[in-house]
Amino acid sequence: MAAEERDRARHPAGATATGRPRVRLDQPRKPRRSLLPTYDPEAFGKFSERIARFLGTGRFIVWMTGVIVVWLLWNVFAPRHLRFDPYPFIFLTLMLSLQASYAAPLILLAQNRQDDRDRVNLEQDRKQNERSIADTEYLTREVAALRVNLGEVATRDWIRSELQDLLKEIDGRSGGHSGGHSGGHYAARSDEGDGRAR
Repeated sequence: MAAEERDRARHPAGATATGRPRVRLDQPRKPRRSLLPTYDPEAFGKFSERIARFLGTGRFIVWMTGVIVVWLLWNVFAPRHLRFDPYPFIFLTLMLSLQASYAAPLILLAQNRQDDRDRVNLEQDRKQNERSIADTEYLTREVAALRVNLGEVATRDWIRSELQDLLKEIDGRSGGHSGGHSGGHYAARSDEGDGRAR
């Protein structure tokens, strides 16, 4: 009984059975130590792109050709004790292989970064094209609705033609009764004149 009470006192209710410290969930974990060297991928990618651009220029070819020609001439015509790579030029072959083995992955890395950029640009262009198509369709529907609504609106020429038709109709109606009206008017005037004379 005494041993159980001691265990309960050491491990209160709700505590873990092991003696490990609790992990706090409200704080980020401390970074783990790694044996591998760390580097900035973005900086390394930019560096690889610069090298790949330089390897693809005529300047690199000229410099490479100059170095190889000087290397060969030195190891052929220099005094024997100063030659560091005699005739089979094994060291030159090793250096060119080393340069090629580093250049190929750097070029591939630069191409992968360019492909990623192209993919992002294509996605943005596709979204922009979709927005442009949607805007064009919206404007087309609006123009069609305006045309339909304008078809029902009275234009100046239509109103003018309607007014001219009404004037012609009024003139036609008043033309038949114009004689009677004018005769009555003349008779009323003559009566007024007779009354004055009297």
